[in-house]
Amino acid sequence: MVLTPIQLVVGLGNPGPRYAETRHNVGFWLVSVLAERARSKFRSASRFLAEVADCDINGHRCYLAKPVTFMNRSGQAVAALAHYYRYSPEQILVIHDEIDLPPGVVRLKTGGGGSHRGLRDIIQALGSRDFLRLRLGVGHPGRSDEVTAYVLHRAPREEQALIEKALDRALEVFPSIIAGELQRAMNVLHAEPDVPKPERPEGDRATPADPLAERP
Repeated sequence: MVLTPIQLVVGLGNPGPRYAETRHNVGFWLVSVLAERARSKFRSASRFLAEVADCDINGHRCYLAKPVTFMNRSGQAVAALAHYYRYSPEQILVIHDEIDLPPGVVRLKTGGGGSHRGLRDIIQALGSRDFLRLRLGVGHPGRSDEVTAYVLHRAPREEQALIEKALDRALEVFPSIIAGELQRAMNVLHAEPDVPKPERPEGDRATPADPLAERP
């Protein structure tokens, strides 16, 4: 499977030092490393409601972005960038935390994402689900009413080590992702054995609203 090369890579997270090391910010972590490896620096771009970095990954030019709108308003930044540069959804990759995958697991997927409020806002803003998603597993607390507190806290040392290993695997295949060589990337990422998911009560899968949704 070879698709259009990726032009915009968006890492999801919440801005500010209070949230910098929380599970919800794994998307920020990965794009920050990408910028560092490409010797590029993020700069404030208020017109896009994001910090952006112009990046070259194995000869492919792309923009990296970190929305500064807080997670649940991520669509504002993604849509602003997409409309200005005329990117189609298929040219956009969104990197985010995934509670439905255990720590250490990373998956590449197109579409879906309805349970993640940041993704839901992006879908609404773009009017499409056809963007690519890099899903970084952070695990689930076991109860839906604990999800918000869970993702807004740091992972314990053992889980953090697993998450960082998943980030390393994602970085290894990133040149393939950017080039649109998705099957090659999936062959590597999806070959990793799944870590068993934690027990979750039957029918307890809804994710509550993020209390940060109404922050500016």
